[in-house]
Amino acid sequence: MKNLLLKPNNNSKKKFDITPQSAHWKYVGFKLFHLEKGDDIKDKTNFEESIVVFIEGYGEIEVSGKNMGELGSRTSVFEKKPPSGFYIPLQTPWSVKANTKLILAVCSAPGKEEFSPSIIKSDEIKLIERGKGSNKRFIFNIAMEDNPIANSLLVTEVFTPPGNWSSYPPHRHDENDFPNITYLEETYYHRINPNNGFGFQRVFSEDGSIDQSICFNDGDVVLVPKGHHPCGIPYGYELYYLNVMAGPIRKWRFKNHPDFEWLYQRDQK
Repeated sequence: MKNLLLKPNNNSKKKFDITPQSAHWKYVGFKLFHLEKGDDIKDKTNFEESIVVFIEGYGEIEVSGKNMGELGSRTSVFEKKPPSGFYIPLQTPWSVKANTKLILAVCSAPGKEEFSPSIIKSDEIKLIERGKGSNKRFIFNIAMEDNPIANSLLVTEVFTPPGNWSSYPPHRHDENDFPNITYLEETYYHRINPNNGFGFQRVFSEDGSIDQSICFNDGDVVLVPKGHHPCGIPYGYELYYLNVMAGPIRKWRFKNHPDFEWLYQRDQK
């Protein structure tokens, strides 16, 4: 199994360009751009759908030649304001011009033609609290299955307080056996505040076919092709990550690691 930790390309405005081919899987693609004010990017979806997330900063988006206005809601993810974004269907040209410094994520996966371009409004995204104690974290569901916006893409943001764990108890979603569990590939785009910190993520399977313990820094990406994938952040630092998931069906169903199931059951009481 290849190294699951990816570092940004610091010699390009395009920090990541992850494709199913480069990741050695079938569904998830992820690009990340760091733009200066006045910069623009132009792209076109082919047989994939995309959700463009305005991570930090503001910009104008144009889709199929139509200006859709300015998007963006924060200058730092750690303001903990809900993000804004845009869904772009198949075979659709689009562009973004940065009105400020702008970090832009482009999440992609195979799509179908029945979906239309649509704005993801920040004021429609609510903050969700999940977990207890040092497992508590806070979530912005940008485009999960309760939002019928896409064919296969699932996109969410998670904030993990200092010293806490996230994606925990360990769980996996690597089998196509709905409604018990679904197959979903996943990327984690990590940010850390202050940005000189580090975090840990373990990606491992119960049969031992994959087991990587990863130390990540601010701005890194971790690939999760299968297995359990908990992550933690040391005291004094807070963790943000953007998750992109996709698979054969747009449902998030998981199984907890049997050794840790008791934690999940206890927290449900």
